[in-house]
Amino acid sequence: MDYFQLVCAIGVVLLAIYYYYTSTFDYWKIRGIPGPQPTVFIGNFKDILLRRVSLADKLREFYDEYKKEPMFGIFEGTTPVLVIKDLELIKDVLIKDFPLFVNRGFRLFPKAEPLGEHLFALEEERWRPMRAKLSPVFTSGKLREMFPLVIECSKNLEEYLDSVVETGKPVECRDLAGKFTTDVIGSCAFGINMNALSDENSEFREVGKKIFTQTTRMQIRDICRQFLPNIYEIFGHLLQIPGVDQFLIDVVRDTIKYRRENKIVRPDFINTLMELRDHPEKLENIELTDSLLTSQAFVFFAAGFETSSTTISHALYELALNQHIQDRLRKEIREVYDKHQGVLTYDAVKEMKYLDKFFKEVLRMYPLIPFIMREVSENYTFKGTKVSIEKGTKVWVPAYGIQRDADVYPEPEKFDPERFNDDAVAARHPMAYLPFGDGPRNCIGSRFAQYQSRVGIIAVIRNHKVDVCEKTRIPYETDPLSFMLTLKGGVHLKITKVEN
Repeated sequence: MDYFQLVCAIGVVLLAIYYYYTSTFDYWKIRGIPGPQPTVFIGNFKDILLRRVSLADKLREFYDEYKKEPMFGIFEGTTPVLVIKDLELIKDVLIKDFPLFVNRGFRLFPKAEPLGEHLFALEEERWRPMRAKLSPVFTSGKLREMFPLVIECSKNLEEYLDSVVETGKPVECRDLAGKFTTDVIGSCAFGINMNALSDENSEFREVGKKIFTQTTRMQIRDICRQFLPNIYEIFGHLLQIPGVDQFLIDVVRDTIKYRRENKIVRPDFINTLMELRDHPEKLENIELTDSLLTSQAFVFFAAGFETSSTTISHALYELALNQHIQDRLRKEIREVYDKHQGVLTYDAVKEMKYLDKFFKEVLRMYPLIPFIMREVSENYTFKGTKVSIEKGTKVWVPAYGIQRDADVYPEPEKFDPERFNDDAVAARHPMAYLPFGDGPRNCIGSRFAQYQSRVGIIAVIRNHKVDVCEKTRIPYETDPLSFMLTLKGGVHLKITKVEN
């Protein structure tokens, strides 16, 4: 082959590659749906991949750009994604036509990610029976049973806070809350004292931080998973966080073994997994592998501590910025405590109406997951429109954009719990508030997460004051390395004792 032929061959290959990675880029234009111009290979995710901006802020930027449109189209690499903004259409996707939008659109990688087959990501065939069998763990009755364990952890948190106050140093509140929620999850789900508050070297806390701390290895892993999935399935195991999977596999195995040998029965998550292992026929035609079983424990551990700890830290951040709200909240907490003879019960938390409004406003401003993912299982036409999508198309609901939309929430950057007065809530569309999703595939642990977070907030605020310090980042700046909505650099606050 001479030089000219070589150049031609290279040119043909490059053109073929270019065509492959741009062949779908007219997908939304053909369907008359507006959207930003994609970039070869990476679609509309360039700024996110370069860590210039968080996924939450980028989607919100697109949301605002197409403010007057009911929907717009973007590209996740070469994959078309429809982002729907119209609240009635969102209701159709999440509730009315849910049977057509059961799946989230995740691709699973059993070889690369042995603990990736969890409830959040499972496809419909395995999700339905698994959800049905795990749901009883999260009923209000089970939560009442577990509530004393949460209270015990909250008492440890208060004692820990007293020791921190004595140092006079600022506190990184996401880490503080993470220790508390790790202990709660350990006690309520696994029956294990994880000692995250009492032991600075707690192995469980270290594993939890590894899961959510972005490293170069994790960034490479995420890029490969997203844009080189076939290669990732083969070599992805080399990019996983060292020690995490095996640690959790060992914990679940050893806990189950210990309970069997000592005939221990507890109304918790591990006990439910043991029942499923003993009676796999309850999952119908699903093969209950060790990895599938342990994956459920993994997601409950990881999501259970991280989501609530982030919410608690956001709550403390807003309380530090809004002292009048903090004073009013503390007053209500103390009044309810007095009413219940100084004992915090499940029903006592329900009586804290201002805490309820405050907590909902925290999740409005800082929804943990900035968007809700769905995938259509057959060709579908949106009601009242001429827009049709094909089977397998991904559909996203931009919860963060909706909850910061000035047309839905006037002065959306202002923190105002009164947005959740009964009259204000009744006047809004039900799809205007989606911190836990909605419909049959909403967050299974939302009730547990809310009570865990509220008890954590109560433990901090009842006898302590949080305030800004020289390390507090104001205004809020989203961490571009985080998939969830988190404050860049952490939530650093000053905490002092407040006497009764």
